[in-house]
Amino acid sequence: MKNSKIFLWSITVALAGFLFGFDTVVISGADLSLQALWDKGEAFHGFVIMASALWGTVVGALFGGIPTDRMGRKNTLILIGVLYLVSALGSALATDPWMFAALRFIGGLGVGASTITAPAYISEIAPAKDRGRLVALYQFNIVFGILVAFLSNYLLSGLGENAWRWMIGAEAIPAAIYCLMIFTVPRSPRWLLAYRNDRVEAAKVLQLIDPDSDPEILMDQIAADSAQADTSETIFSSKYRGPLILAFLIAFFNQFSGINALLYYAPRIFELAGLEESTALLSSVGIGVTNLLFTLIGLSLIDRLGRRQLMYIGSVGYIVSLSLVAIAFALEWEGMAIPIFLFMFIAAHAIGQGTVIWVFIAEIFPNHLRASGQSFGSSVHWVLAAIIPSTVPLLFTTIGTTPVFAFFAFMMFLQLLFVWRMMPETKGKSLEVSN
Repeated sequence: MKNSKIFLWSITVALAGFLFGFDTVVISGADLSLQALWDKGEAFHGFVIMASALWGTVVGALFGGIPTDRMGRKNTLILIGVLYLVSALGSALATDPWMFAALRFIGGLGVGASTITAPAYISEIAPAKDRGRLVALYQFNIVFGILVAFLSNYLLSGLGENAWRWMIGAEAIPAAIYCLMIFTVPRSPRWLLAYRNDRVEAAKVLQLIDPDSDPEILMDQIAADSAQADTSETIFSSKYRGPLILAFLIAFFNQFSGINALLYYAPRIFELAGLEESTALLSSVGIGVTNLLFTLIGLSLIDRLGRRQLMYIGSVGYIVSLSLVAIAFALEWEGMAIPIFLFMFIAAHAIGQGTVIWVFIAEIFPNHLRASGQSFGSSVHWVLAAIIPSTVPLLFTTIGTTPVFAFFAFMMFLQLLFVWRMMPETKGKSLEVSN
């Protein structure tokens, strides 16, 4: 990449994804300890204690588009960092389950809002030819955060009955670093033009992005795009029915793969597969490593093969791996068979949906509706991400693991049909031209 500034700003903003990944998965190490500490039944544990942050992400995703547009991308990213910091410190010090749930909910607000603001910001500063890779840095940081959380949980697991407090409180360190770093990025030039009509500052930022180009030409293109936009229309206007359906379906299938259920309950699933507790935690680290490696592969391919091809690869991988997990549980296979199949599942997710989802949603809506479109897709994603993992402890104890994984495999067959029949390719298209 020619302009190192764009990469630096993108990776800084994408650190919101690191906190997203860390916050989402760190609870898995505390799962069984929290259930023993506050034993109020499987339903309470799943819906209140474990899923409290996920309910926060629903609210953050539903309403995160408002500050993203009104306050601006940068200011909203700063607010997100503060939410993460408060949540990490507060939930680590919680003395009862409701206090814990409330503070985890605050962190969830940051997660939900970050899925709108960070991809929107990066897509608005990135050149079209590099946009896929740069926006996918957000996903890379999510999986890096997941790996670090799994590793942190494993390393801190020997600290006694309060180990869970150290696991969850560890997030305060990267949250504080992020809060300081985010002040170094400029405001989005497209937001400056669309919402502040500030050509002076927008020109300065555009000059930093591409010193060899004339910022006036690009500003005129952006202004022309904004002038054609009807400010009274919403993403629910009939002309945007296509992008709306696409955003809904890609988010819907993302969660019906079972990805968040696995990430939240990885140690529990490995123990159900017959592994000892310490081995289960270490196997969770293996999930994080696999996720990171295959996200890097997806990152390198997304602007070469395109979004649609990666979704084909991921969909087939999902179907094979989830079917094998269901069969292995049904036949009660011992040893490392189930962990290996789950690693295959994570690889399929990382190279497909994991790499594509936030890039694709950021590309299919016009400039003046990007935050709203991102909010809609994120909301669908997080409503399902809250509901599905919340039901997992109950489903595992009632209908068993085999039907759960078989259902996820069937849903991924439907995703394959969606990619084949409905999903367009957005690789290399200008944000203005494609709108």
